[in-house]
Order: sequence, then structure tokens, then C-alpha cells
Amino acid sequence: MYTTNIIESLHMQLRKINKTKTVFPTDESLMKILYLATLGVPKKWTIPVKDWVLILGQLHIHYEDRF
Repeated sequence: MYTTNIIESLHMQLRKINKTKTVFPTDESLMKILYLATLGVPKKWTIPVKDWVLILGQLHIHYEDRF
């Protein structure tokens, strides 16, 4: 299933970020770096993700204080 590959790809990219920087001052700093990483993920994908604009809209609503 294609969506499983998307999830695994996202997980791999987020894990790579988390592995390279092993110490974060707070949990919030980790959440911020992972959030920023998710914004750049679609640039690396060759096949566009269905409804990615909708997903980003939901992230904007959930994390509106970060914009």
C-alpha cells in the first residue's frame, strides 16, 4: 500500500533528525524541529501526496501559535 511507504518515509526522515541531534533542551524544542522538518518533507517526494494542503492546514490550526 502506497500510504504505508509515505508513513515509513516520514518516520525515517524524522528519526534521522532526532538521531543526529541527541540532546534537546526541552520537549518543545524537539517538537519544533520535527514540525519544521515535516514542512520540508514534500519537497523530497517524487509523487505528490493527496490532500497535503489539507494536512498542512490542519497543522496550522493545531499549532497556530507557531506561525
